[in-house]
Amino acid sequence: MEENKLDTVNEPQAEYGMYSYADYLTWQFEEVVELIRGKIFKKAAAAPKRIHQRVSVKLVSKFYHFLEGQKCQVYDAPFDVRFPKGSKEDHKIHDVVQPDICVICDPEKLDDRGCLGAPDLIVEILSPGNSKTELKHKYSLYESHGVREYWIIHPENQDLLIYTLVDGKYITTGLLTSGDVVESTVIEGFTLDLEEFFKDIE
Repeated sequence: MEENKLDTVNEPQAEYGMYSYADYLTWQFEEVVELIRGKIFKKAAAAPKRIHQRVSVKLVSKFYHFLEGQKCQVYDAPFDVRFPKGSKEDHKIHDVVQPDICVICDPEKLDDRGCLGAPDLIVEILSPGNSKTELKHKYSLYESHGVREYWIIHPENQDLLIYTLVDGKYITTGLLTSGDVVESTVIEGFTLDLEEFFKDIE
């Protein structure tokens, strides 16, 4: 009976939720869930669209080959990123997300359970069901915790937004599309030709 109860935990209605990473570790949801400010955010139980996965695999591959032999490491979902605020104890961490792709350059932040602290770069690949979460809640979360670069890719539109942290606030150069060559300010020397990147993704 208790196990069924865990599977059907309702999303809290308050602005600040009550759940922590300690709770998160006990859940057995069919859906992927994330915690933002202690509130549960559920992703679709079904797998993402094929185009989403194609973009993810291709970009992870590019990061992996570029970073090989360097101290920075790239990971793709499912991979827990915990954002502690003060205490690093499980029951006091209320922000746990699974970015599509993240790059971590500080090995001290990595442990057997994922990443504890802000990755240097996070990429979210939009799906129809997650756009609101990525654009609103995660933007604020990543900015406040010091994620230095945040990419949002729209596979169907074949475009990219990059937010770079400057003096604690995100700034963007605007929408990047086919014909633009992206250069990361965080992963020095990494570039992405969007026309080449998207040409065989459909």
